[in-house]
Order: sequence, then C-alpha cells, then structure tokens
Amino acid sequence: MPPGGGGEHGCTGQHHPLATGRRDEGASSYPMPPPPLIVPVASEKKKKKKKQEQEQEQEHEKHPAGSLPEGPLVEILSRVPYKSLCRFKCVSKPWLALCSDPDIRKRSPKTMVDFFLRNYGIGPCFINLSGRGQPLVDPSLSFLRESFTLLIPQQCCGGLVLCKYWESRYVEEYEYNLVVCNPATKKWAELPPNPIQLQDEDEDEVEEYLCFDPAVPSSFVVLTHTWDFTEVAIYSSDTGRWTTVESGWTDEAPVGLPVFLNGTLHLMTPEYAIVTVDTEGKVWGQIDIPGNMRDSSDYPFIGQSQGRLYAWCINDNIDVCQLSVWALEDYGGAKWALKDTVNISELFGRNCCKYVEPLAIHPDCDLIFLADRRGKAISYDMDSKKVHVIGTYKTFVGAVPYVPCFAEWPSDGH
Repeated sequence: MPPGGGGEHGCTGQHHPLATGRRDEGASSYPMPPPPLIVPVASEKKKKKKKQEQEQEQEHEKHPAGSLPEGPLVEILSRVPYKSLCRFKCVSKPWLALCSDPDIRKRSPKTMVDFFLRNYGIGPCFINLSGRGQPLVDPSLSFLRESFTLLIPQQCCGGLVLCKYWESRYVEEYEYNLVVCNPATKKWAELPPNPIQLQDEDEDEVEEYLCFDPAVPSSFVVLTHTWDFTEVAIYSSDTGRWTTVESGWTDEAPVGLPVFLNGTLHLMTPEYAIVTVDTEGKVWGQIDIPGNMRDSSDYPFIGQSQGRLYAWCINDNIDVCQLSVWALEDYGGAKWALKDTVNISELFGRNCCKYVEPLAIHPDCDLIFLADRRGKAISYDMDSKKVHVIGTYKTFVGAVPYVPCFAEWPSDGH
C-alpha cells in the first residue's frame, strides 16, 4: 500500500468528520470554526455575464432600435442601397430587426438587381446585372423544387414572381398551374385551378398578369384572360378564389411586359394604345401614346419609375436610329413629356437599331437597360448621359426585371 495508506495518491477516499473534542486542558472550549466556503469567482462572473447578454438580447428583440441612435442612424440606413441594406441584416439580430423596419425598407433606394428568363424546358434562368458576388436571392428558386417538377418564371411585380409549373416534364404545355413566390423570403402560395384554363393546345393562349404593391404587402392579385379577351378572371389572395368579370377591353392582344402602377394594370396593344384595368375588374380604360411613337420599327415598351408611367421605343424610320423615352406627366389627360432622345450608335458604338431590345427602366432613377442581339447589355443614364456596359450574356429573350422585396407574406402563404 502506498505511504499514508488508502489509494495510490495517499488518501483513502473515506470521509472523516472534523474533530471537535479538546486536545488539552489549555485548548479553547469553543468548537472549531467550519472551513471557509470556497466560491469559484471566475465561474460566477461568467454566469453573470451570460445572464446580462441574454437580457440585452431579449431587450434588443423587443426594442431593436431602442439602444441605437434613432435619428442619424435611421436616416443613413434609409439612404443605403437596398442590396447593401439586405446584407447588413447578417451583422446581428438587432441589425436584422432594424434593417427590416418597414419605414427604412420603403425609403431605401431600390436597385435593379437581376433578370429572370422564361426558358421553357430548362427551368428558372437568371442574369445578375451587377456582375459582382453572389445574387441577392436564390436564382434557381430551389425552395420550390421539392413541390414542383418544372417551374418557369413568367412575370415579376414588386418583388413577387409569378410562375407556371407542371406536375411532370412529359405533360402537355397547356396543362400547367400557377404559383406566386417571393425569392427574397422563400415564401410562396399555390393558386387554385384557373377557371379559363385551356382544354387543348389548339385553343387561344391564356395570359396571366401579377399585380402586387410592396407598399401594401398584405395581398396580391393575378389577372388572366384568353388571347382575344373573350374571358377575364381575377384571383385575389385575400379571398383565395377566382372571380370572372366581363371584359372592358377590345380584342387587341397585348404586347410586351405589363406594368402595375397606382393599383392599375397597364398593357401595351398593337394599336399603339395602353389599356388599363383596376384589380377588381371594375374600372377599364385606355391611354394613347405620343403620335411619333407610331413611327417606331417595333411596338413601344412601357415601365414605371419614380411613381410615373414611362414609354420608350426605337425609331429606325429616320436617317439616324434613335431611342426615345417619354414620361406620362398628366395621367388623367394622357399628357406625355419627352424625357430623352439618343442615337443608338452612341449607346452601342454602332448603328444596330434592328438588333437592340429595350429591357427595362430603373424603378428609382432615370436609368434604362438595353441589350443587342449579341448579348451585350448596357445601362444608359438619361441625366448624366453616361453609358455603362454591364456584360455579355447568351440571351435576353423573355427577360423579366426583378427587384427584391422583404415585406411580410400574406397569412395563407407557405
């Protein structure tokens, strides 16, 4: 046995109570005091610090901006580009809550981020116009792949994307359904069957249009009609149902992408007029475009920027091929103002009028996007007259502009 008995470290492991008897006559009659209580100071400090951090985190979650300077910080964040604002959310939970504030998001300058391409047979295709870093959203819409076999984006509006989907890659093209999703929040809602769904491929094509205002994010509307406008149906996310209404339009098939502005859907027609309808199908109207736009080689394009309706076209019926951009100054009186005119050769370095396609206008500034048939994409600033080459891509056919939205999803969404 090791010296001292017991275990190999000189102790037996048995408990011996402290002696309380007298050792000699001179010893004190009082019992010996208990040993001092040893408190692990470092451990207590860690527990206290952790508790304080938890309390601070809970306080931040309840009042995210309370511990930060309201005035200057909010004003600065309101002027930060939208893409940067979204990335600031990764800093911490308080920053996530602060940057998600509806007032800041609404005031933050939106940026034309990317384009979705309607590429049948392949699935969602994406073009990152910034050309730097990863896209702000998942371009493949992978969060929908578990539910839908084949998915094709059709239109973007206010940050939501309207898609057609098929149960199988082997079904007929007209046998599709509709889903609306938000790529930024990965939320989505499947629509019930369209009441005017085609029964066979020989019928007239059905067109669908998404109407969504991020300033009023609680609901969205999808309007659909046959190619000749003989039938019109409107889906509301508030009711979750389709309703059919009598069409107030003519049988002129729309061309180009739709524009949803001030609660009204706008569509360009081959007769060089813009037809309109509200989201309830009660107010139908028409806006004439400037007379000289009728001389263009192709139909005018329409878009919305800074709360106004814009129209632009490329005119090659003159000696010099030109791009003309107009803004609707008086909505009620259909009064247009010429915003800018520029030669195509100044934009692309050559006179390639017949091979240039206007893509979109920036929603927050006087910036227009164009591409030629070679896949060269540019942006043109109508204020500074500067041209910026974005890049070269394989195609822009069927491109729909996309701007992210982080607004709350309607309660019935996934």
